[in-house]
Amino acid sequence: MSDPIPHRIHARPVPRPGRFLAAAVVLVLAAMVVNGLVTNPNYRWDTVWLYLRDVVVIRGVMWTLVLTFGSMAIAVVLAVLLAVMRRSDNPVMRWVAWAYIWFFRGTPIYTQLVFWGLLAVLYPRLSLGIPFGPEFFSFSTRDVITAFWAALIGLALNEAAYLAEIVRAGLSSVDPGQTEAAKALGMKDSKILRRVVLPQAMRVIVPPTGNETISMLKTTSLVIAVPFTHDLFYATNAIGNRLYQTIPLLVIAAIWYLLITSVLMVGQHYLERYYGRGFGTETGRRRAGGGTGPSGSRKERKARKQDLIRQSGTTKDDPFLEVTP
Repeated sequence: MSDPIPHRIHARPVPRPGRFLAAAVVLVLAAMVVNGLVTNPNYRWDTVWLYLRDVVVIRGVMWTLVLTFGSMAIAVVLAVLLAVMRRSDNPVMRWVAWAYIWFFRGTPIYTQLVFWGLLAVLYPRLSLGIPFGPEFFSFSTRDVITAFWAALIGLALNEAAYLAEIVRAGLSSVDPGQTEAAKALGMKDSKILRRVVLPQAMRVIVPPTGNETISMLKTTSLVIAVPFTHDLFYATNAIGNRLYQTIPLLVIAAIWYLLITSVLMVGQHYLERYYGRGFGTETGRRRAGGGTGPSGSRKERKARKQDLIRQSGTTKDDPFLEVTP
């Protein structure tokens, strides 16, 4: 039977054997890795399943989460303050913020945590008063700055230096015309930052902040430098030393870190989607242009027709009622 449309081009997909070869190689390598994990008796999977839900391990997971979210909450507040100071017209504010970021980004977090653990040795008593003048009151450093608070403050102050640059980049991404328009309406600087600039900057701030949160989760394993001995890594390490089975307990710690990281990645995905609404997405194009194509979807045209019917008082069977894109 002849083709009713002459000279039609019968296109065929271009063969790509390299893709199938690469996929086969990757699958073979992945199968080898899984086989090595499952069949190697040195991993002691029986010990892994036995202690995966141990009370001490679960308590370590809870303390790790407290350190992660507590330090990130403090760091976010400090980061916004530092970013605003970096953008301030006051040179003292700018230089203080720059010096803070320079110091905490330039020294290792482990070293900082060691100093926080030695705070009671360096300053046995802390006081509040006038410099070189009278003291209003004082207290023992060891009684107030416990190992937990030292770990929390040390992690937060270090993270604030990194987040400050992220927030500053997000604030700089907002068109200056937004601020000028808000000032023309008589809005105060604090309200402009809170209601105009920050909501638009969140699209840029959220992705790297999510990465920093995941990084903070794993950085909590360094609080042994304080020393704080209730986090997940220390708990699993202590059990492994007691049983002389270090590898299975390290596997348990890795599993828990992977589980928590997976949950944080899902939350980061939804936050990015929420703050990225209308920026380079199909939803944003539909909102800006009234549909996916020149005339919008059938559902949108029907909704516009119903609006016209309600506004004009005509019936839906009116042949002269047409909805144009």
